[in-house]
Amino acid sequence: MSELALDIRGVSKRYAEHTAVDALSLAVPKGTVYGLLGPNGAGKTTTIRMVLNIIAPDEGTISIFGASNRDYRTIDRVGYLPEERGLYKKMEVRRVLRFLAELKGVSARNADHRIDEWLERLSLKTPDKDWGKAKVDELSRGMQQKVQFIATLLHDPDLVILDEPFSGLDPINAQALKDTVVELRKRGKTVIFSTHLMDNAERLCDSVCIIAGGTKILDGTVASVKGAHGGNNVALSIAGGQERLAALLADQRMIDKVDDQNRFFEVKLHQGADPQALLRAIIAAGVEVQRFELVQPSLHQIFLEKVGATGVEPGMSGHG
Repeated sequence: MSELALDIRGVSKRYAEHTAVDALSLAVPKGTVYGLLGPNGAGKTTTIRMVLNIIAPDEGTISIFGASNRDYRTIDRVGYLPEERGLYKKMEVRRVLRFLAELKGVSARNADHRIDEWLERLSLKTPDKDWGKAKVDELSRGMQQKVQFIATLLHDPDLVILDEPFSGLDPINAQALKDTVVELRKRGKTVIFSTHLMDNAERLCDSVCIIAGGTKILDGTVASVKGAHGGNNVALSIAGGQERLAALLADQRMIDKVDDQNRFFEVKLHQGADPQALLRAIIAAGVEVQRFELVQPSLHQIFLEKVGATGVEPGMSGHG
């Protein structure tokens, strides 16, 4: 077995009568992108805080690269982007970043060099403008999130933990973050991010763990998770004829479930149903078909199947 970046065994955390995390075990291989998925309140942030030794578990053990997470030298190998962002708003961006880097043992000289590289990479330093010289509160929310992301990476951590990193990001900044995650993986780093946005996880992650109510629902590589839940699933998109299609998709002799997104549908066929028969019926009804493809179910659909719609927060889309 390859070395594990993170090994959680039987970890639980309770607050009075509430169990936030219940006997959670998971193994994150080194050099992978790992998604900790679930709705808000599922126990993702509590798990991350236990990994970082911010709070202690009631039961279980946690190790990072084979060493106890209670050793500060182990935690120094971790970069953490919390869901609740926090920067010194009246300080100059460069001073904030230098201070945070020095807390992790990076010399001022090395910090300044790395800060320049990251500011340029994330378009916060251009020939026309150097936002590093601005005060934090002069930056837009998206820029501030970029600064906090830079702070997470300045000490070149081996394990990067991002808690809801895409929250509030516009499409351009979200893409910059995704590109950086891919680059980190290519450099052999391990990236764990928690999210309730299934489409980002499906595209970025090598492996995932889905939790709800503090309990692990499933985990494994994205390919194995989707393969284990495969079946007669059809991805269908149309240009017109929604009403005529709705009547066909209501046929319970052929259709088990439908995720209706207006012009895009993810359809789970009844066991033994013939997808070609459905396609013929759709065409005969005069529906304008743009796509009809047998596919594996999305992570979003798997979550619905395992947890139910009541566990889904707004925005937990399987398609984007």
